[in-house]
Amino acid sequence: MRSRQSQFHVYVSLQDDDKISVFTLDPHSGSLNWREDIPITGGPAPLAISPDQSVLYVGRRTSQEISTYRIGKPTGTLTFVGTTPLQGEPVYVSTDRTGRFVMSAYYYQSTASVHQVNTDNVPEFPPVEWRYTAHGAHAILTDRSNRYAYVPHIANRGPNAIFQFKFDEQTGQLTPNTPLRYSPPAYLGPRALAFHPTLDVVYFSDEQGSSVTAYRIGTSTGLLTPFQTISTLPVGFTGNNTCSQIRVSTSGRFLFAPNRGHNSIASFIINPSTGSLRSTGRESTEPVPRAFGVAPNDQFLLSAGQQTGRLASYAVSQVDGSLTPLETYEVGNNPMWVLITELT
Repeated sequence: MRSRQSQFHVYVSLQDDDKISVFTLDPHSGSLNWREDIPITGGPAPLAISPDQSVLYVGRRTSQEISTYRIGKPTGTLTFVGTTPLQGEPVYVSTDRTGRFVMSAYYYQSTASVHQVNTDNVPEFPPVEWRYTAHGAHAILTDRSNRYAYVPHIANRGPNAIFQFKFDEQTGQLTPNTPLRYSPPAYLGPRALAFHPTLDVVYFSDEQGSSVTAYRIGTSTGLLTPFQTISTLPVGFTGNNTCSQIRVSTSGRFLFAPNRGHNSIASFIINPSTGSLRSTGRESTEPVPRAFGVAPNDQFLLSAGQQTGRLASYAVSQVDGSLTPLETYEVGNNPMWVLITELT
């Protein structure tokens, strides 16, 4: 049980302000308190944290680099360790499940990469893998077993496909699965992904489809089989809309996906046996909710408005995952990532 003194730490990348803002989040009230700003040039955008929560990786889009920061525990302070040159503009950064490799996706360079980290946890250059896929590569992430990796590609400027790889956690190598691509029959545009914590299920946000698609993962093959696509929008909405990021709560009970256009966060409850989704509504948020995060205790959600530079906080219903607005905070220009963690 958490003590009254425990706090979550929140890291928000602000691409146009060239900084990362650090906050603490009260796990009981959901109140947010600013702690410090970390200047970082080169357009900081995607963030990733190591499995042991000791290292923060920052993708710098305009300078085409990844910077490594050591996270002080329990204070959450960031100490610069090193920077790794890249061969393109990173739109997504992650680690494999061991933390020995840092992965990144390159929308404009049509590529996914894998870097081994050195003894200081800094990604090494050149990468172990610089794998050409297709235009519109938006993410790369390994599954719970760390044996498979998936790279989604949107539809309007990409092939509307998920590239499926086998991943070797000893060498970091990606091997194309057979088939390499899964192509949705509809114009969905898979963009981001999130794994269920206990089921062999992965969820993709569909940028062009304004939906979430659930897939079963073949445990012996790594191949994806879709079993549900569900809209993120209310019935009757006819305006322009695209989906962006996606999050599954720590417990695996809830899933959230933002709507850019309808400007809302869609909430879903997850069936604990099948992984299927049931919509529990949408809550209005700051315009263009590209980035958001869910607190480790499942009780709070923070959504950043890319258009307004404000961060909206919500209480998460523990019955069905629906959202209740709490407060709104000014954070800065062009927020691109919201990472919430509990430093233990």
